[in-house]
Amino acid sequence: MDEFDEICRRCTPVVYRFLLSLCKDASLADELTAETFYQAYLHIDTFRGNCRVESWLCQIAKNALTKELRRQRRAVPFEETHELAAPDDIFELLADKEQAMRIHASLHRLKEPYREVFTLRVLGELHFRDIADLFGKSESWAKVTFYRAKVKLIEDMEEHHEH
Repeated sequence: MDEFDEICRRCTPVVYRFLLSLCKDASLADELTAETFYQAYLHIDTFRGNCRVESWLCQIAKNALTKELRRQRRAVPFEETHELAAPDDIFELLADKEQAMRIHASLHRLKEPYREVFTLRVLGELHFRDIADLFGKSESWAKVTFYRAKVKLIEDMEEHHEH
């Protein structure tokens, strides 16, 4: 967990700038950065170490953006995305499937509506406006609730990892 936290701290700016350079939308880049690290956490066991962690994360980010753009039926030029610029830092990743289980355990400890909003957004891949409609609330409410759910999930994971 400590190694993944360190990767998050060091790579979040890289992933965010990469996404921002592709989509030119700070809000979308922020959302997709969070999704990138969530997916990386869930699929850490697929990282084979044959490239830098930054490159692996940027590929996940690019896939998340492509998926999002397909849903929005918009096109963004990807010609410049083949060469990934990243710091020279080399990360050694020692992780196991227990980490994915910790995420699921923390998710189940989240109270409603946080758990449902988080699940609808990340696993259900719903847009904030769709989540807002389901709850009969505003899109801003859905965004704030999702953000708070992410914070609570991370806090819960850190708290339960220390014990």
